[in-house]
Amino acid sequence: MTKTLEGKVAIVTGASSGIGLASAEAMVAAGARVVMVSFDEAGLKKLHAKHGDAIIPITMNLLDDKECATLVPQVLQKAGKIDIFHANAGSYIGGDLVADTDNETIDRMMKLNVNVVIKNVRDALVHMIERKKGDIIITASIAGTRHPNYEPVYGPAKTAVKRFAELTRTQVAKHGIRVGSISPGPVETALVANWEPARLEKARAEKAFLDPTEVADVVMFMLTRPHHMTISDVEMTPTAFDLI
Repeated sequence: MTKTLEGKVAIVTGASSGIGLASAEAMVAAGARVVMVSFDEAGLKKLHAKHGDAIIPITMNLLDDKECATLVPQVLQKAGKIDIFHANAGSYIGGDLVADTDNETIDRMMKLNVNVVIKNVRDALVHMIERKKGDIIITASIAGTRHPNYEPVYGPAKTAVKRFAELTRTQVAKHGIRVGSISPGPVETALVANWEPARLEKARAEKAFLDPTEVADVVMFMLTRPHHMTISDVEMTPTAFDLI
C-alpha cells in the first residue's frame, strides 16, 4: 500500500477486533502511527508484538468516566499530536422488542455508543482546532436509518451519532477539520454473535455480511481524499442485505 498517511498519528477506539482492528491495520499499512484503544489488554499486547512501534496500545475501559477523560491527554503525551480520530468503539443490542432488554444493558449501550463518542470527539477537537486540521470518522450503522424491524435501542443510538457527525461537520469545517460517518450494514464481527440463530444462519447462507476489511477500505478512501474534499457519510451494505 502507498504510504498515504505517512507521518500522521491516528486514534482508533475498539481497535482490538472487528472494524476497529481492520481500520487500524489499514492505517498502519498506509504509514500512520496508530493509537489502538481497547479494554482487551491481551489482544493489544499481541498487536503490539505484531506491529511494533507503529502502534501505541492503550488499554482502557471507555465506560469509566475518569479513564475516558484521560485518552486524549495520554495520546498527546505519547505521540505529540492527533491527525485522525476514528470513534469506532461500540456495543450492540439486537432483539425485536425493547421490552425484552433490561435497563442496565440499555444504559451501557447508549453510554458507549453515544456519550463516549461525543466526549472523545469533543476532546480530540479541542486539539485539532488549535492545529487547524484533522479528520474525524465516526462508526454509525445502517440500523440508524434502515431495517426498522430490528434493533430498537441500537438503531436510535446510531442515528444519534450520525446526526452528531452531521452537526459537528458544519461547525468545524472552518477550522480545517473534516468529519465523516460510516454506516455499514451487517459485518461479520463478534457483535452479531447474539443474533437469533435463524437470522444469523440465513445471513451467512445469503452471503449477507461485509468483512471488516471492506469497511476499512471505505475509511481509507475517506481519509485519503484531497483535503478540500469531505466524504460526509457513507452507507455500505452487502448486496444481499434486503434478503435478511
